[in-house]
Amino acid sequence: MGPLYLVNRKTEEEWFEFKENWFDAHGLGEYISALSNAAALCKRDKAYLVWGIDDETHEIVGTKFNFRIDVNKEPLEHYLARQVSPDIAFSFNEMVFVNKRLVILEISCAKNIPTAFDGNRYLRIGSSKVNLNRYQDREGHLFEILRNKTKTIENLESNYQDLSFSRLFTYYAGRGISLKLETFKKNLGLLTKDGKYNLMAQLLSDDSHIPVRVSVFSGETKASPLYSVKEFGNTCILLSLDRVLEYGEVINIIQADETNRVVSRNDVPLFDMDAFREALVNAFVHNKWIDGNAPMITIYSNRVEILSRGTIPDNQTIDGFYMGESIPVNEKLSEIFLQLNINERSGRGVPKIIESYGKNAFDFRKNSIAVNIPFNWINKVKSSIAIEAQTATALNATREKILAAMRNNPNIKREQIAHVIGLKISSIDFNIRFLKEHGYIERIGSKKSGYWKVKEV
Repeated sequence: MGPLYLVNRKTEEEWFEFKENWFDAHGLGEYISALSNAAALCKRDKAYLVWGIDDETHEIVGTKFNFRIDVNKEPLEHYLARQVSPDIAFSFNEMVFVNKRLVILEISCAKNIPTAFDGNRYLRIGSSKVNLNRYQDREGHLFEILRNKTKTIENLESNYQDLSFSRLFTYYAGRGISLKLETFKKNLGLLTKDGKYNLMAQLLSDDSHIPVRVSVFSGETKASPLYSVKEFGNTCILLSLDRVLEYGEVINIIQADETNRVVSRNDVPLFDMDAFREALVNAFVHNKWIDGNAPMITIYSNRVEILSRGTIPDNQTIDGFYMGESIPVNEKLSEIFLQLNINERSGRGVPKIIESYGKNAFDFRKNSIAVNIPFNWINKVKSSIAIEAQTATALNATREKILAAMRNNPNIKREQIAHVIGLKISSIDFNIRFLKEHGYIERIGSKKSGYWKVKEV
């Protein structure tokens, strides 16, 4: 793993640490213990301590640290290895990166029991190094992980080995990234150590074998009549996510607020689309997929509820959660989402939801986390059936933007609209099809040389 990968992460995480020139022999041994144990908790094979990087700004500044020195007439590496128990692999490596000298200490994760140094076990909590004996719950959880080798979407073999990935290749190509047939399985982490497809491969394949459903109830609870169930799953989960987001655009109807109107009306969306997107992306990234269930999206007459399976990680706190300290449940899947710019891993998702709807939007349950996004009805409380009826012909914010782009430039291409609005081609096609079917626009001439005619309905 290169230093650029670590530097590009928005914050330090428990399994890697940056230093500039710091050195303390005993403290370094404590870091080996802490990082090794943290790597096991975070389900990482390796942990890293990197000299030559500013731990505040992540700027590559170079280092003068010399790992070949002696400690009390004993080579540093021997001094450390002698006191690390049980014996784990670690090594110092020196390199020049952007004309700056870096030293990287690579540390193996704890295997069967926690790693100790000089008779004491340490752990990283956030950016702090602590004595594990003071945190018995975390110590117990670490022992449980080391005993049971917790199942993840990476080490759990898929029940389906006849998988295809044409939709994944198309999705990557749409983001300007070319996957190589010879290397994509390894690069994306789609194989177990035995060379079998893992659960993540199944999730990203052409058929995930997992349904992703949006249920619509006519009232405020599940005791209300079920109006409809829409299926978006059993395909690559990247497409499932896109389609649910597109459906969110559809139901987010624009309402005309005539209150105190003088000249122009105030258009008000039913809910904050940015908060909806953050909640949905987080649900897909952090969902406990190993149980075979997808996030659950439920629309009521007064809100939309997005539920992800599983709870916050044991090395996360509620306060840290609210502050946006991101600790991915599915590390490799989170990296893929980051690579595709689906999310930023900047920790802005939860704070964005809180900014719009407060902490009460979150409901922490025994085996799940739900986000409730309330509807902002302008006139009177309506039902989910009303949403369905209105969205059959209504314009949402995306469709209004497409119409505005076409009015401004009748010759505009689909790709240009996507660039202007900031959506993918698939979403633009979906909404253009709607506008055609409901008489808002007409295509005059061919796709190549024709133009858009916007009808004033």
